[in-house]
Amino acid sequence: MLRFISGKYQGGEFPVSRDKPILVGRSSDLDMVLVEDMVSRKHARIGVDGDEIWIEDLGSTNGTFVNGEKISRARLNQGDRVLIGTSILKLVAGDSPTGPQDAKRDLEHVAQARRTSQQRTMSGSIEEVPLPDLLQLFSTSKKSGVLVIRTEEDTGRIYLKKGNVAYAIINELEEVGPLKSLYRMLGWQSGLFDLDPAEERSFPQELNASVQEILMDGIRQLDEWNRIRDDLPALSSKVELPSPLIPPLRDLKPTELDVLQLAHNFGLFASVLNKSLATDLETAQIVIRLIKASYLRVAAEDSRTFAPS
Repeated sequence: MLRFISGKYQGGEFPVSRDKPILVGRSSDLDMVLVEDMVSRKHARIGVDGDEIWIEDLGSTNGTFVNGEKISRARLNQGDRVLIGTSILKLVAGDSPTGPQDAKRDLEHVAQARRTSQQRTMSGSIEEVPLPDLLQLFSTSKKSGVLVIRTEEDTGRIYLKKGNVAYAIINELEEVGPLKSLYRMLGWQSGLFDLDPAEERSFPQELNASVQEILMDGIRQLDEWNRIRDDLPALSSKVELPSPLIPPLRDLKPTELDVLQLAHNFGLFASVLNKSLATDLETAQIVIRLIKASYLRVAAEDSRTFAPS
């Protein structure tokens, strides 16, 4: 079956049958009716051929996307995500208790129940659609808007302009640069997202970066971070210079001196990461080196460790 995991029909399901292909579009006489401007009157067809499930775009204006790629015709596998208009559907295993006509009616009820005065076009969970996958979908479909991600502790905002990332910020903390904020969000494993309408806002450091560039470097940094995370102090730990300081400062590189000065001025490991002009990964690697070489020591730790996730 197809499960709606984002958009105005989120929570709805539609059975895939061998008997008859599913015609998807805005027209009320089709099987799966998605009433929104970005969906064409006759948008796509989903059917079964042997043991395979296929989706075909029917010349729609805004296109059909499978796992972030625009398709004309593609095979669907379990877990694949389909973007039609502002709805993300996921192919899942299971038998639906309802037939196509009942499913069509149920989708209308889901949409009615989700109507609010707000103009959010997409919402969902990043457990269902991880942030890298979500950004890929928005990039390929050239969406604009503000992607808001809310976790139990943080709120991140990613500003999109025609599929590119213009800016990113966490908890409105402007001292943390947009690229550093975005890389931190890439590691978040749980939370809810909404795509809000675009805002007229000027940014102190506009990125205008492609999603592909960001994901390539961001995921690499995240992997490297996970390899060293057990050697890192806790986020709330104070890193300080020992007194007396034995190893000579002349042996340090300028970037290492900068991090040492941040530790002296601000103390908390979290503050050092936030204030550093280098990436979180580069700063963390320097802190580890400084601790091992006895330029820094960890004054206190608690049970919380810092991670982008």
